[in-house]
Amino acid sequence: VRRAWKRTDSAMSTTRNAGNSDPLSITVPERYMWHGQLRHLLLLAVLVPGAWAIAGDSLGDGSFLGISDEAWFVAAIAVPIIQQLAVALLWRAQLCYGLLTRMFGDAGFIVWGVIFFPLLVARPLLVAAVGAADVDSLPIPDALGIAVGSLMLLPAVWAMHSVKKYFGFARALGGDHFFERYRAMPMIREGAFKYSSNAMYAFVFLGFWGIALLFRSRAALAAAAFQHAYIWVHWYCTEQPDGVVLYGRSQDED
Repeated sequence: VRRAWKRTDSAMSTTRNAGNSDPLSITVPERYMWHGQLRHLLLLAVLVPGAWAIAGDSLGDGSFLGISDEAWFVAAIAVPIIQQLAVALLWRAQLCYGLLTRMFGDAGFIVWGVIFFPLLVARPLLVAAVGAADVDSLPIPDALGIAVGSLMLLPAVWAMHSVKKYFGFARALGGDHFFERYRAMPMIREGAFKYSSNAMYAFVFLGFWGIALLFRSRAALAAAAFQHAYIWVHWYCTEQPDGVVLYGRSQDED
């Protein structure tokens, strides 16, 4: 991540900051837009067939709300891909070119939220839908699935509370890619962030596993495993290198 890019000139910075009332006071490297995205696509190409292999023959004979378990599973894989490709493209386009704020002014951040949050909310709901369509395909006792699944929901709820109380949803949305005031905020060390600088990925996604276990669903477990692994692909290929550009270091080095 710490490669020596050639720096952009001041004209590019001026263009990037157009329409932004609180522009970032950073210099973005040239040709940074696609940094890490080949790795992103290669890892995605491994994870998708891996998820299908884990789901195996549990798919094909169930449904929920009149929709087949296979269709729910495809949606549970496709929506994270759509969301994380959108994050990679639009975070980078904003960071490098100020795309959204140039198009919409400061309201570009709101536009981004309208794109991002529905896809985010859909992710656990789709895991639950897969589980409802494929219930009891995992060969474990009902009591065990309910007990372990419930326990795995606890750190997820705790981490989401920590995000709301200490971190803020605007910051989680990527506010530091848009406005200097978010970039200038100190690192959080309270709540779940006391134990991981990346509490959202470390703890919140455990809840997806918990949902799958509550339904005792092999296909839902495959979807949860894919989503959790894929969010770390986003971290490795997009968010971590962006942290070096924004802060001069990766955020997990604090």
